[in-house]
Amino acid sequence: MLVVPAIVGTVALPAYALMPTGGGFAASGAFSLSRSHAQDVEVSALAGGAPLSTDSYAVTTKAELDEAARQAEAASQAAWAAELASRASGSYAVYTVRAEGDDYPWWYEVPDDYGGGLSPLRYYYRECVDFVAWRLNRDAGVTSAPWKWDWASLGAGSAYSWADAWARNGWPTSSEPVIGAVAWFPYNHVAYVQSINDDGSVNIEEYNQNSDHSYHRRTIPAGSALYLYPPG
Repeated sequence: MLVVPAIVGTVALPAYALMPTGGGFAASGAFSLSRSHAQDVEVSALAGGAPLSTDSYAVTTKAELDEAARQAEAASQAAWAAELASRASGSYAVYTVRAEGDDYPWWYEVPDDYGGGLSPLRYYYRECVDFVAWRLNRDAGVTSAPWKWDWASLGAGSAYSWADAWARNGWPTSSEPVIGAVAWFPYNHVAYVQSINDDGSVNIEEYNQNSDHSYHRRTIPAGSALYLYPPG
C-alpha cells in the first residue's frame, strides 16, 4: 500500500526531479525522452492522398446585373415591336386589357410612340390629352362626332398649353378642385377629376402618367394641380 502512492507521486512530477545532492530541482531527462517518444507517430502514406475539398462561390457584379437588366429590356422591346409589326398583316394582337373604370373608347389603339395615329378628337391615341378631351365630351353628352371639344378648341397636343388655352378662351380656372374639372400639372400632364375626398384630397383618372399609355387612378393633394373648369 505504501509502494503505490510512492509510484504515483513520482510520476506526477512531470518536469523536474529532486537532485540527490540536495539543493533544488533540475530538468528531468527521463520525462523529456518519454515525451519525445510519444510524438514519434508514423503516418500512413495513404493519408497524404486524401482529396482536399473547399467551398466556392461566384459573385455577381453590379455591371453584370445592369447588363442582364438591359438585355431583358431589349428582349421585351423586341417582342413589343414584333406584335406591332403583325398589325400590317391583319393579325395584330391586343396587347393590353381594358382596366376597370376606363371608358376611353380607344384604349386598344397603338400610341404615337409605336407608329399610331390621331384619334377622332385629333390628339394621338392614349395620350393624357386625348383621354381628358374624351371625358369632357362625355360629360357634355357627346360620345360621337360631331364632337363638342377637340384639338382645335381645347388646346394643342401638348398638355402644357392647356392652361393658356383656358385663359385665352376666358374659361375659369382655380386652385379649388371640382368634379369633372381638368387637373393640370406644369410638367406637361392633364388628368380628370373623378371625385373629392372629405379631407380635401382629389381622386383623378388619367392616361400616360408613367409614359406607358395606360389608364391609371390615383389620389393627389388638392394643392398639387391647377384645376381647369369644364368649358362653358
